[in-house]
This record gives sequence, C-alpha cells and structure tokens, in this order.
Amino acid sequence: MREILGRRRKPLFRRGGRSALLGAALHCATEWEWPVLPGVGLRPAGRLPAGSRLGLGERAPRRCNCPDPDCAVPGAHPFDPGLLAATTDTRMVRWWWTNRPDAPVVLATGGRAPCAVSLPAVAASRALAALDHFGVRTGPVVAGPTRWSLLVTPYGLPELGELLSEQDWVPSSLRFHGEGGYLVLPPSPTGAGKVRWERPPGPGRTAPWLPKVSTIVDALVRASTATPDGGSRLAY
Repeated sequence: MREILGRRRKPLFRRGGRSALLGAALHCATEWEWPVLPGVGLRPAGRLPAGSRLGLGERAPRRCNCPDPDCAVPGAHPFDPGLLAATTDTRMVRWWWTNRPDAPVVLATGGRAPCAVSLPAVAASRALAALDHFGVRTGPVVAGPTRWSLLVTPYGLPELGELLSEQDWVPSSLRFHGEGGYLVLPPSPTGAGKVRWERPPGPGRTAPWLPKVSTIVDALVRASTATPDGGSRLAY
C-alpha cells in the first residue's frame, strides 16, 4: 500500500488556463506553505497509429511526456525535476511555470505538508456521505476522473501501521500518500482528465483545515470493501 450536495463554492483560482496553474502553484507554495513542483505533463496530441479510429466525440489519448510508453499515470507524476526538488520558494515556482506553463501542480506529501488517502471515486463518494451522516468533518477532497483523494494532517508510518493493523482487511484499492509521496492538485491536466476540487479548501490565505487520518480511515476502508474497484486504473 502506497499509496452534501449543496451550493458550490466560488473557484479557488479565478484565472483560466495556464495562468490558473501558475496561480494554484503559487497559492499552495506561498500562502499555504505546501511544497510543490511541476509534474512531467503530457505530450502534444499527435497522429493516431495506423488503422486506429475514433468514435464520434472521442479524442486521441494523450501520452505522458516521460520516456515510458506505457506510463500508468500519464502526466501525473514528477520526472525532471525529481520529487526532492519540491519547494515553497516563490521565485523557483514562478520560474518553473513560466518555462512550463502547462505543467501539472504536484504536491510533495508528508513532512509539514498534508498527507492524503486515495480511493476509487464511487467508494469515496459513499465514504463522504457516511462521514457527513455521522457529523465527521472532512477537509479538502481532490477528484480525478476515477479516483478521489482526501487530504489529512501529516502522519508517519508507525501511526498508519497501527491504524491499519486494527482492520480485518484493507483493500488494495485504498492508497496512502505519506512521506516521500505525492499528489496532483487542481486544476492540473492529466492523461486521465483534469483534476478538480470535489470539496474545495475554504477561501482566504490560511492553510486549509485538515482532519486526522484516524478519524476517517474506518469509513474509507468500509466503503472500499463494499464497492467493486471498477475503473480505478490508477491513480497517483
């Protein structure tokens, strides 16, 4: 393992396109002090292989800009620079996204930064409904096309191991993003689709409130156990 319904809030970052990515990276790094770095990104759309056809309304798949032709997480991972380069330095962040304005925003999880737990979207939706029903407060939730990630306070392997040892079984579809891990943040483009906030951070410059992993892990395990892992092809 590595990894209410209601009125929608106003978008956290108002600018669109490339400027939104730079704005998101700067906000995370300078206002919230979350270390970020640019993801590898996607290759420009090219020609389809000979004999390939697309249905009406379909688009050619976008491939990862890394050397792996079978990359499982196209665009949605660090490459160059590597994860250890993540920073909160304003000048470095501006330089990165000035030179690579389409790059996804990657958060280096753990340490002083948030950690996260990710699971298939259907299971995550059910887990959030259960947590809401019992009045358990949740923090920001990042949504990709197939998987959602709940942000939590930093945790260590001993704490996580103790929590999971109390479970009868932990589904492999549940993944943990702790020290040495990463998470792609909105409004990043990835090969699977654009990443968005399912539950956005509150307005203002203060870093978002985050729950402890211990308060939500039971609901996430139960929802993942009860929901078939359909279409969760990972994930970050």
